Amino acid sequence: MTRTPSPLAPARPAPGAPATTPGATGSPTTPPDTEPRRGTLATYGELPRLAGKAFLPVAFLARLPFSMITIGTLLLVSTTTGSLALGGLASAAAAVGTALGGPTQGSVADRVGQRRVLLVVVPLDVLAVVALVQAATVGAPSGVILGAAALVGAFAPQIGPLARVRWIAMTQHRPRTLLAAMGYESTADEIGFVLGPALVGILASVWSPQAAMLFAAAVCAVFGLAFALHPTATPGAPAPSPAAQSAAGHDAHGSFVGLFRRVLVPVLGMLAMGMLFGSTQTAVTSFMRDAGAEEQAGLVYAVLGFGSAITALAVVALPARFGARSRWVSFASGLTVTALLTFVAGGSGSLGTLIGALALLGLFVGPVMVTIFTVGGDLSPSSRSGAAMTMLASANVVGVALGASVGGQVAEDVGTAAAFALPAVAAVLLVVTGLSLRSHRGPVDTPRLDEAPGVV
Repeated sequence: MTRTPSPLAPARPAPGAPATTPGATGSPTTPPDTEPRRGTLATYGELPRLAGKAFLPVAFLARLPFSMITIGTLLLVSTTTGSLALGGLASAAAAVGTALGGPTQGSVADRVGQRRVLLVVVPLDVLAVVALVQAATVGAPSGVILGAAALVGAFAPQIGPLARVRWIAMTQHRPRTLLAAMGYESTADEIGFVLGPALVGILASVWSPQAAMLFAAAVCAVFGLAFALHPTATPGAPAPSPAAQSAAGHDAHGSFVGLFRRVLVPVLGMLAMGMLFGSTQTAVTSFMRDAGAEEQAGLVYAVLGFGSAITALAVVALPARFGARSRWVSFASGLTVTALLTFVAGGSGSLGTLIGALALLGLFVGPVMVTIFTVGGDLSPSSRSGAAMTMLASANVVGVALGASVGGQVAEDVGTAAAFALPAVAAVLLVVTGLSLRSHRGPVDTPRLDEAPGVV
């Protein structure tokens, strides 16, 4: 896939590449130093023109089942078996499956193209969900239920990361448009992770947890396949050009370990971000349980998501001189301060104070998420961006599971107020990882758009 410079460093054209290169929709790609300066709305208006009007709704709906899996699995298994502990283990199994399956999907997509991978994993994920529903309903052994849950997570289509890979290709030499695309993707993720659990709750209340999971499977089947067949994905992946391989300093396909070393800093940053999400969600749940309204915990936590969605869209309006490292450290520092305010609010016992603190906390989440994904894309070789993006998403999943697990233990053993200290710890880790990000002279490589593996 093509390499699009982020504000982490000045862009450089690919060796021998023309000043303008046809994009996904046939429009010229402007070199980075001459990209026209547009207003924020005009920049976002470029997205549907680049990808086609159908891409945005298809990609959004295709990622919705992913946000329904964790809570849907927990609700399904705990309800049908009567064991909350087994439900929690099944939810964790799905998260572990995602952590392992996500980078695998991305790595294979880098080699054979997104379309081929998605046409395989979408049907397999639908079958895995049906198998999990059947196993839980008939009272299958715990091992069978956990295995089915792990498969649901492993085969869950990595729509968000793969969509980001396509945007990186389509916005070649357009750093502001890339920032807009990454901002939109983070907003879509946040809205999805608010809407998905809400849909599970509604469907489970009106019909059953089984119906909620089967609905997720149906949405995955329809829109997952639509995402796979969309023109922005190609059936296969051409071999990387010699120029791209030379620029990368090794075989552009490289090793998984080598790629991990390249994107280690953003991976650690996304792990810390996931820990912030998981620990905050657990602390809020504990707070609402103490208040006798545990069922409303999801609504209270959603306040964080709404704030994040708004500021993620605003990142494109920041001046270009406010580079990636500066953005990362500045907004992570803001997260630290607001996380400390949330810690105080959590100990106050006032729901209104907590909601206000969560709203402030969310304002700093979006810019950090956008920056981490942008940096990860910039540091990865062009032919390995699928693996890099899914690696970041999987790090977030692992972080959420870790934060929720540790947060739950602290809440049980020490108390709710102590659990609210963990998001602040995660925010400090984000600052540290941002400070460790060294200046980078330029993207790893910048092959022409027609050399992009798996995307057009």
